Amino acid sequence: MQIEKFTDLKTWQEAHSVVIDIYKITKKFPKEELFGLTNQMRRSAVSITSNIAEGFGRNTLKDKARFFYIARGSMVELRNQLIISKDIQYISETEYVTFENKIDNAQRLLHGLIRKTNAIASLKSSVY
Repeated sequence: MQIEKFTDLKTWQEAHSVVIDIYKITKKFPKEELFGLTNQMRRSAVSITSNIAEGFGRNTLKDKARFFYIARGSMVELRNQLIISKDIQYISETEYVTFENKIDNAQRLLHGLIRKTNAIASLKSSVY
């Protein structure tokens, strides 16, 4: 399959699924968290897909990889927020494990995208 737009990336699709689930689960958080943990989790999740999309749109491989690394950082941030959510009992252990599994899958795909981008960049730099 030819990848023509960022939405064709399996990495983006998996991360987008996480975003949708984060929005659904944070709707259940207490209203006093609207500008706290709810907002932070949503922003972290959206940052993942936004940085994958922005990296896809960049011209140089180095620039692409930089945005993919930022997406990875946002994924780690979201994991931290999920732990907090579990520990203060906003989400159950089962919900937490489900999110961890989804993020693990998205992170594996993102690592593959980063490795491939860096490998192509390395090949191109050795040719010149």
